[in-house]
Amino acid sequence: MRKKMFVFLAVILAFDIFAVGLAFFARNSSRPDIDAQLPENSTTAAEPFSRVSVVAVGDNLIHDTIYEQAAARSSSGYDFSIAYEKIADKISSVDLAILNQETIISTEHNVSSYPQFNSPTEVGDEMIKIGFDVFNISTNHSLDCGEKGLISAINFWKTKGKLTTGAYLNAQEADKIVTNEINGIKFAYLGFTESTNGLSLPEDSEVVLVHASDEQYLMQKIQRAKQEADVVIVNAHWGVEYTHEPNEEQKALAQKLALWGADVIIGTHPHVIQPVEYIENEDGRRTLVAYSLGNFISAQNRGPRMLGGMLNFDAVRNNTTGTISLENVRFDGTVTHYGQNCSNVRVYPLSDYTQELAESHGVKSKTPDFSLKYLYDILDEVIDDQFLDKTTWKN
Repeated sequence: MRKKMFVFLAVILAFDIFAVGLAFFARNSSRPDIDAQLPENSTTAAEPFSRVSVVAVGDNLIHDTIYEQAAARSSSGYDFSIAYEKIADKISSVDLAILNQETIISTEHNVSSYPQFNSPTEVGDEMIKIGFDVFNISTNHSLDCGEKGLISAINFWKTKGKLTTGAYLNAQEADKIVTNEINGIKFAYLGFTESTNGLSLPEDSEVVLVHASDEQYLMQKIQRAKQEADVVIVNAHWGVEYTHEPNEEQKALAQKLALWGADVIIGTHPHVIQPVEYIENEDGRRTLVAYSLGNFISAQNRGPRMLGGMLNFDAVRNNTTGTISLENVRFDGTVTHYGQNCSNVRVYPLSDYTQELAESHGVKSKTPDFSLKYLYDILDEVIDDQFLDKTTWKN
C-alpha cells in the first residue's frame, strides 16, 4: 500500500514540474526579446520625450526699504527669506528658473538704493536658495557702481557657480556661448540692455556689457547658439518704463532676434507687465516673446507696478525626431505686497493673494482703487487669453 502511494505522489510531482516548465517556456518564447531591443548597458527602454519645466520672472528691484527690513530681521547681515517665502515653492518646483537681477551685487561697494543701486550679497544667496539658476545682469543699473562694481558683480555670481547673461569680464568670455543641459535638453542664454542710464565703461575697459544696439554681435552669437543648443533664450532689458504696450523698437528687435534663432525672448525693464505672443518665422519655427514680466519685487508706489508675471513653459524634445517644442505656456501673476508706509515688503503668487490683503496694501494711498479685481483686470487686459489659466482666478 505504501509503495502504491509513493508511486502516485511521484507521478503527481513530475506532472506539476512539467506543467510549470511548459508555462515558463511558452511565456518567454512568445514575448519579444526585450533585452535585445535595449541599448548596450541599458536596463530600461529610452524615453520617447524629454521635458524641462521652466519659469522666468521679472525685475528683482531691491530698494533700501527692502534691504533695511532684511537687516532688521537679522542679528548680523540681511535676512531676505520672508520677502520671498510665499513665492519660493513656485521657483523651486521647476527644473530651470531665470531671474532678471535688476540691481547689481558688488562686494566692493556699500549697499545703496535709487538712483544708483548696489544690493547685499545675501539677496543673491536667497535667490540661489529658492531655486534660481540663470541671472540676467545686463540692465540699466549695471554700471551704477562703475566698471569696478560690474566686475565685482560678475565675479560674485562666478563664485556661486551660477550662469549669468549680458555682462562679461572680457571679449574672450563674451564670445563664449553660455549653456547648460537639463534632462538631455541643451539651453543657451544671451542677454542685453537697451540703456545704462547715461553711464558707460571706460574706453580702455576689457569688460563687455551687451547693448541692444550691438545687433551684429547679437546676430552672430544667437546664430552660433542655435547651432550648439536645442533652446536659445534671450533676456531683453528694453522698452519704456510704466507702459503696458511694447514700443516699435521692441517689436522690431524681437522680430530680428526671432529670425536669428531665438526660441524664447524674456523682456524686462518697464516695471509693469506687457503682452506675450508668438512670432511666426519663415522657417516654420515659433518664437515665444514676453515683452515685459514687470517687477518680481520692489518698493515702488503705484498699483500697476505691484503686478508682475511668471512665464511658465515646458521645453519638450522628441527623442525620435530630435525636434523641440514649447508646451504648457502660461503667464501667472505675482503681487508685490506691503503694508502702511511700505512695511514688510514681500511677493505673493496672484493665485494665493486675497482681497483682504489687497485692502490692507500700502499702495492704496497712491492707487485708491487697488483691489484683487484691479489686478485681474490688468492681467486680463494685457495678456492674451491663450496664456492665462482663468480657472484659478478668484473674481
